[in-house]
Amino acid sequence: QVQLVESGGGLAQAGDSLRLSCTASEWTFSDSAMGWFRQPPGKEREVVAAINYIGRSTLYRDSVKGRFYISKDNVKNTLSLQMNNLKPDDTAVYDCAATARYRGPAVSSSYVYKTWGQGTQVTVSS
Repeated sequence: QVQLVESGGGLAQAGDSLRLSCTASEWTFSDSAMGWFRQPPGKEREVVAAINYIGRSTLYRDSVKGRFYISKDNVKNTLSLQMNNLKPDDTAVYDCAATARYRGPAVSSSYVYKTWGQGTQVTVSS
């Protein structure tokens, strides 16, 4: 059974940077598309960024373009989200997710993702 464990969340001030990591428990990570999602307080879950199985197709929601960067390391079984120039509106519980075996382009729909991490809190103060 694949498991995803997130780390790197915490408290930041506006303009700071944080790097989130998500490590998978098994080597089949290399055949999975991955995504970062977030759920701000009182709002619905939304996609932040997504990446395909080999890391050559990515997508970002408009509000994070140019600030956040997703990457996937199939040797270390690790997904990362580099978050720069954080804003208070970035405050949310962030969660990584993995599809089953899938070799298409990066996908934004949460329904495609079958395995989820436990979540990590990111809080950005102004």
